Amino acid sequence: MKIVTTTTLTESELNYIYQIHQDVFGDIHRFTDKLIQKSHLVFTLSIENEKVVGYKIGYPLDDKRFYSWMGAVAPEARNRGIATKLMSTQHNWAQSQGYQSIDTKTMNRWRQMLLLNIRHGFDVKAVTVDEHGVEKILLRKQLYQ
Repeated sequence: MKIVTTTTLTESELNYIYQIHQDVFGDIHRFTDKLIQKSHLVFTLSIENEKVVGYKIGYPLDDKRFYSWMGAVAPEARNRGIATKLMSTQHNWAQSQGYQSIDTKTMNRWRQMLLLNIRHGFDVKAVTVDEHGVEKILLRKQLYQ
């Protein structure tokens, strides 16, 4: 397995990301719509045998804060530490680029992700309710230079 960070994707890599997202979250159309709207995206990919098996996507909020927006690991590749490796690689990359903190959001229903974030240094900063009445948990991790 190799982990790579890039700002561009091949068509094949993008299709693997779409497939993983569909398998894990179910709603590919909302994801693709949001993906098209975002700019300055940074992709961290876990690749095995030329196939993407996990991803994290983030983007700068400003020159000091990076936002870890979306991530998932293919169901067949779970429980092998891939999410942790992706997170660590993304955070190391952000720190190397001069970012001082990483923000992310999650929900109570994604408990594994919430616990992973907390285990890796994130603090809960706020709980908000979106326009659909869904609670979102804002977390922040300080990156030390």
